[in-house]
Amino acid sequence: MIRRFFLLSLLLYSASCQQNTQTGQEDDQHPNIIYILADDLGIGDLSSYNRESKIPTPNLDRFASEGIRFTDAHSNSAVCTPTRYGTLTGRYAFRTRLKSGVLWGYSAPLIDKGTVTVASFLKQQGYQTACIGKWHLGLEWPKLNPDKEIPDIQWNDEVTREFEDNVDYAKEVQGGPSDHGFDHSFIIPASLDMSPYCYIRNGKVVEAPTDFTEGRTEANDGRGVIWRPGKVSPGFDFDQVFPTVVDSACQYINRKAGNEQPFFLYLPLPAPHTPWLPLDEYQGKSGAGTYGDFVAMVDDMIGKVLQTLDDNELRENTLVIITSDNGADWRPEDIEAHQHRANYFYKGRKADIYEAGHRVPYLARWPQAITAGTTSAEVLCATDLLATVAGLLEQQVPTGAGEDSYNLWPAFIGKGYNSPIRNETIHHSLDGYFAIRQGKWKYTPQLGSGGFSKPQTIAPGPEEAPGTLYDLENDPSETNNLYDQHPEKVQQLHELLNTVRIE
Repeated sequence: MIRRFFLLSLLLYSASCQQNTQTGQEDDQHPNIIYILADDLGIGDLSSYNRESKIPTPNLDRFASEGIRFTDAHSNSAVCTPTRYGTLTGRYAFRTRLKSGVLWGYSAPLIDKGTVTVASFLKQQGYQTACIGKWHLGLEWPKLNPDKEIPDIQWNDEVTREFEDNVDYAKEVQGGPSDHGFDHSFIIPASLDMSPYCYIRNGKVVEAPTDFTEGRTEANDGRGVIWRPGKVSPGFDFDQVFPTVVDSACQYINRKAGNEQPFFLYLPLPAPHTPWLPLDEYQGKSGAGTYGDFVAMVDDMIGKVLQTLDDNELRENTLVIITSDNGADWRPEDIEAHQHRANYFYKGRKADIYEAGHRVPYLARWPQAITAGTTSAEVLCATDLLATVAGLLEQQVPTGAGEDSYNLWPAFIGKGYNSPIRNETIHHSLDGYFAIRQGKWKYTPQLGSGGFSKPQTIAPGPEEAPGTLYDLENDPSETNNLYDQHPEKVQQLHELLNTVRIE
């Protein structure tokens, strides 16, 4: 009897140890991470945010129902280059040489050598890392004549031609993804409306841009169908760039599917940024013109990436985040023509300091940890990715890195945190206008959009407030300026903004 009891106890103990070991293995297993960054996708384009959207987004809507949807998420900038810098480094871009504006295709690298990035951090945690899509963070192009100096952080036809004629496209391009933590990369240098028009794989130009394109203009080709003149690879097909990027991403997932080592895929899409180039099968799919058709294509292409995960049985252990680098470039005349609000009810458009410039869709799914069909009103910023993945992995961000990054992982899973997580959030416009958000309050020390919307600048009259203060909880459309009613809040936020910018 005693012997039988001993054997039974031993069996139960062994089973318990095995179960604990299996659970431990599951808990210790790092998920794959895919970060899909759409380019100029508006929060109002998605039906999960805007029920009156004129654009079909079935894949994004289904994805939203399978994970969490953030309703107060923001890019740190209202334009692309600064946001991409913030996303990868966890730092505001105004801490770099880029105080306003964006880079161009031949600009020097914005990320300093040795800067901790999401990719380099995850690589230290055992991840394989890849960047596939639009880089737009500057590159160190090899020169035929190294002594020839060309202006940086600007572009025009004359400067571009002078620079691109001095590039040795046969040599390795430095300063790109490979120098910032990515094991594999397949990129276009900048936006699809900026030269050089070519692909770069792991630092090597795939096909030298020996041809020249005169570009396209809205006057000749229609709203949004534009790109600048410049050098182009002979086999470069503008219409096929977006599908090529997505196919490359799907191939990468297929290659990594059988590996035990987790992967991080940073997938910055070149769409729906200009040029708006929906393929034939997407034309007429929306009620929002060429732009809407292109967004419908974005939805379908993201769906292909998600389906590739399903085909490889990777859904359960892959964290997928889908967001945008800033608001949509949707003009008042576009709203009038199509009765579609790409930026929902938010004021302004891409490049503006107003909410539409930096309020973005933000969706995340990881079935093992994120409850399906949830929403969060937690304020989130693009710079938070670094600290958030560190929190997911229960690791610390390296000392001195990601100083503007907050761990939002508790908000993703809805557990164990006090709201708000962020003390304050800084935004800036194309022209370098700043705003600071704290709680429900948003303060800007100037008037005007500082971006694309007119007027860009406003000189206050003798009796007018010189800046703005909005209560976004009760006035998300920024219609009622409370600057004069709350001078103490204005002063507090003004001092805080200056403190963060100086730091």
